[in-house]
Amino acid sequence: MADKKNYYQILGVGKNATEEEIKAAYKKLVKQYHPDLHPNDKLAAEKFKEINEANEVLSDKQKRAAYDYEQAHPGMGGMGGNGFGGFGGYGNMGGFGGFGDFFDSIFQGYGGGASVQRDTRGEDVQLTMNISFMDAAKGCNKEASYYRNEPCSFCHGTGARNGTAFSVCSKCGGTGQIRYTQDTMFGRTVRVGACPDCGGRGKVVTDKCPECKGKGYNRKETKVMLTVPAGADTNSYMRKRGYGQASPTGGEAGDLIVVFRVEPHKFFQRKNLDLYLDLPVPFHTAALGGTIRVPDLNNTFEHNIPEGTQSGSTITIRGKGIKTRQGTGNLYLRIFVEVPTRLTKDQKKKIQSAGDCVETRQFDKARRYSDNLNALYGADAYNTKK
Repeated sequence: MADKKNYYQILGVGKNATEEEIKAAYKKLVKQYHPDLHPNDKLAAEKFKEINEANEVLSDKQKRAAYDYEQAHPGMGGMGGNGFGGFGGYGNMGGFGGFGDFFDSIFQGYGGGASVQRDTRGEDVQLTMNISFMDAAKGCNKEASYYRNEPCSFCHGTGARNGTAFSVCSKCGGTGQIRYTQDTMFGRTVRVGACPDCGGRGKVVTDKCPECKGKGYNRKETKVMLTVPAGADTNSYMRKRGYGQASPTGGEAGDLIVVFRVEPHKFFQRKNLDLYLDLPVPFHTAALGGTIRVPDLNNTFEHNIPEGTQSGSTITIRGKGIKTRQGTGNLYLRIFVEVPTRLTKDQKKKIQSAGDCVETRQFDKARRYSDNLNALYGADAYNTKK
């Protein structure tokens, strides 16, 4: 193994490096050792060749797996002197003698050999559903209606009469896959693709299902009942397994993904599980204090408004927000005081009289504050009109 090239060291990555890490390391080294940047530099040219050689192996799943196996089993017979030391020897599997048969055996899981291809899963269907503010906050049951390729119930998605009238595909031998080989300047490459005769199913329908005409699915309107959890919000979603498009190869159907769009409420605003409400408070209640009825998600309740509550202040009521299994939010009351209009002369006099008293108290308080500042910092530190 000492004379073998270590492709991981050449690229500067570990043996467990991901495809993305290998790709990033390769790009970085190519920029560093590109011949255009090092004209007439034989060492840089040789390094550049090694980098491409290492990338050619490690960026290919099959070649990398074979390389890792050879690294772990250096004494394996039939490899001759080629090993993995030169890219030409590695790329041409014929250069390994009996290694080609071994290569076929360990890569049956990738589509070669006698393994049967796993059925392709159907595509997911995404649906947008509008729900009311209250339904989203409290949870509800909603019916979704949409069109999809629904698996045929008569043939169970096989496309064959009674789900049994089919035979093994003679072209792929039931694997559903065909291997294509191509000789290139770097050696022989192998590509695995779906069998063109059976479409990757591994079987051929001998008597088509009369209901779906051999497709394995029917285009139908599907209705499904969804349980929307409490606390659903805009762009949140839920997944309904098996309610997507039918599989083209008789496999598992895709999923239905429902994305919610929550409609605004007339009074409430929402942030996560918290609710916000602009609450109008009568002038006299704000000034003198009192109780006022406040709405929540279920009903109304009485809440005390402190004396002297100012417009623009916020009152927090804990536990009156949205309730979910993860927790419960709060209700925030944003107060704005309703100033009375169309007052009678008597009402205006009373308000004026009350206002004069308030202004007198506020003026006296300001004078005392002014005197304290003047005593500390000198005259006119706080200029209060006398």
